[in-house]
Amino acid sequence: MVENTLLFDDGKHKFYFLGWEEKEQEIVHTNQYLIVDGDEALLLDPGGAHVFPRVLANVSEIIEPSRIKHLFYTHQDPDVTSGIILWLSIAENSKVYISELWVRFLPHFGVYDQNRVVGIPDSGTTIRFKSGNTVEIIPAHYLHSTGNFVLYDPTAKILFSGDIGTAIFQKNNRYRETDDFESHVKNMELFHRRYMTSNTACKKWVDIVSKKDIKIIAPQHGAVMKGDCVKKFFNWFRNLKCGVDLIDQFYGR
Repeated sequence: MVENTLLFDDGKHKFYFLGWEEKEQEIVHTNQYLIVDGDEALLLDPGGAHVFPRVLANVSEIIEPSRIKHLFYTHQDPDVTSGIILWLSIAENSKVYISELWVRFLPHFGVYDQNRVVGIPDSGTTIRFKSGNTVEIIPAHYLHSTGNFVLYDPTAKILFSGDIGTAIFQKNNRYRETDDFESHVKNMELFHRRYMTSNTACKKWVDIVSKKDIKIIAPQHGAVMKGDCVKKFFNWFRNLKCGVDLIDQFYGR
């Protein structure tokens, strides 16, 4: 198992990039992140049932899993949510945060206790820790899900961007971090052109998040982007033609 990486630490508030499987597998590769604030923890896009044992081991190296009080899901895809019932059994006092659009889908994953689910309104919301620190849940609709959100941690100055910023690596050529946008963008182009809905959605989102003080973009697939990569990614994404902008291409015309 690839080790956990600490992306931010001020002594009381920590942001971890959890480890990867040691060997590359023929599945959709996912990143998981953990925010620890005092004696509370927030797990971001915990992943599917397939990766649950590995992610649980990653978390257990840092904290007792029962300290997880918040589970945040960017959207409804199975690589994000299909392990949800396993996490709710481990983190017995945790709440699930997911778009109001997807709350009624959760029983299909075995989640019947609606008292543990917080439906995120389209405009977003805030999660507050006991310390007073907060994280912001920001709309990212149609990028790619119709009910999609990202999470900004103003203490760590890290944006967890979900599928936005995804990179698909060539076999045996994966890496966890980059500050070289010109090289990295080659691994992002195909995914974003096909999975993101439209340039209108891209521009709207960039107009919102680029006003934040962001030092790191942490996506759900691929590599963490740092340094100049952050601003360059926003500029690239704001001008991206994708989805319905390219509809004829996807019909072979």
